[in-house]
Amino acid sequence: MSLSERLNEDMKQAMKSQDKFKLSVIRMVRSTIKNSEIDLKRTLDDNEVLDVLTREIKQRKDSLQEFEKAGRDDLAASLQAELVILTEYMPQQLSEEEVKAIVQQTIQQVGASSKADMGKVMTALMPQVKGRADGKVINQLVQQLLG
Repeated sequence: MSLSERLNEDMKQAMKSQDKFKLSVIRMVRSTIKNSEIDLKRTLDDNEVLDVLTREIKQRKDSLQEFEKAGRDDLAASLQAELVILTEYMPQQLSEEEVKAIVQQTIQQVGASSKADMGKVMTALMPQVKGRADGKVINQLVQQLLG
């Protein structure tokens, strides 16, 4: 079952169970996916849907930090609940050890030796960990291992 099909099925389940919050989150994601499909004039594959989900999660994490700084616990709690729903659709996250091993392997493959080679490493690395690890963590690990 593709990611889009899974979202549709979960939306139907949320309607049947009258889970209005989950339904609204899924509808919002489906709307974003549909807008991307309209822009591209074709349906999105699972990797592209994963990109949309990743963007939505990143936006919520950024907003969550801002709301917590501003003391808006009510909005922060709502965003936290949305994040829980959205992360259900993401692939299994890699552990820090797994990410570190992939980063080290990629550095060796690319032949990187300094921070000047960071762009080459990140270009080769990101498709391998797409959706399975946080970009900030990967960036920090690459800097740490190259520096």
